[in-house]
Amino acid sequence: MAAKRKRGALPAGKAKRARSAASAGEAAPEGGPRERSVAPQENGIPAQEYSIPPPVSQGKWKNKERVLIFSSRGINFRTRHLMQDLRTLMPHSKADTKMDRKDQLFVINEVCEMKNCNKCIFFEAKKKQDLYMWFSNTPQGPSAKFLVQNVHTLAELKMTGNCLRGSRPLLSFDPIFDQEPHYALLKELFIQIFSTPQYHPKSQPFVDHVFTFTVTDERIWFRNYQIIEEDASLVEIGPRFVLNLIKIFQGSFGGPTLYENPHYQSPNMHRRLVRLSVAAKFREKQQVKEVQMTKKKGTKVLVEEDPTEVVFETPAEEKPVEIQLVKPESKPIVKDKKKLRKIQRKKQKKLFRTEG
Repeated sequence: MAAKRKRGALPAGKAKRARSAASAGEAAPEGGPRERSVAPQENGIPAQEYSIPPPVSQGKWKNKERVLIFSSRGINFRTRHLMQDLRTLMPHSKADTKMDRKDQLFVINEVCEMKNCNKCIFFEAKKKQDLYMWFSNTPQGPSAKFLVQNVHTLAELKMTGNCLRGSRPLLSFDPIFDQEPHYALLKELFIQIFSTPQYHPKSQPFVDHVFTFTVTDERIWFRNYQIIEEDASLVEIGPRFVLNLIKIFQGSFGGPTLYENPHYQSPNMHRRLVRLSVAAKFREKQQVKEVQMTKKKGTKVLVEEDPTEVVFETPAEEKPVEIQLVKPESKPIVKDKKKLRKIQRKKQKKLFRTEG
């Protein structure tokens, strides 16, 4: 007969497994992972050893920077790809649905609070051709507004480099970022937004690419390069774009203006100047045509005679004037040539007879 067991007790085999697991847990240090455990012997099968690898990073995730990356409605495909590339390169970023154009910009602060984000990159599209990018520290500020130009994404064939997804980047800044106060403020804002926090759960503990921020022609040029291990050379990965600074605000998406770029020219003004230059060229061509037409229609001005031209002229000999007293004979008008020849022969014969 089968032996009866008490209520709540385990079978014999399972009790052995539980004891072995308890003994293994006592041997392991508190709070640390078990690196090796031995499976119990079942039905004469020898025990198997298996190991659990330790975690990649033993540190603690302290910097809880989170960046919200989203856009307004009306962006084109290139802007959408650029936004997706930034989300791929920044593992500490979050996404959200597109914001309606009618909503005010300060609503973004509430969206960041709901998403538990303290930094924001917002793409604002206007007239389906102009792209503006906001960098903001929510909700206190400051924030900066840029005009984005010359956008190239990761998917383009010119970018030949590659890097590990989720790896932490190095940030390289131009020396001018430490000389001007407004550039120093932007440098600190870029560091807090683009640098991946250490020991982030979605990041990899490798450094294999560089974000460079260079100031040229009063604009900030963003580039992403891969670090090749063999010779430490750089190969561009992408994306790449140019930021033309417009204003720096004290608050988040508004507030008092801290700095305004005097070299900034709006896209509307640029297009207006282009149209005016084309119209000026057209008017100039029309004026040239009118001048040519007036020259053709006007009377030609005669050149005055040169008095020295008469010096080398030799007067021709005057021929004596002959006066004919006899009326010349009229020639008969004959259409037929044969008849004309016959008449001439008859005249010659008459003259020959009279002379004879």
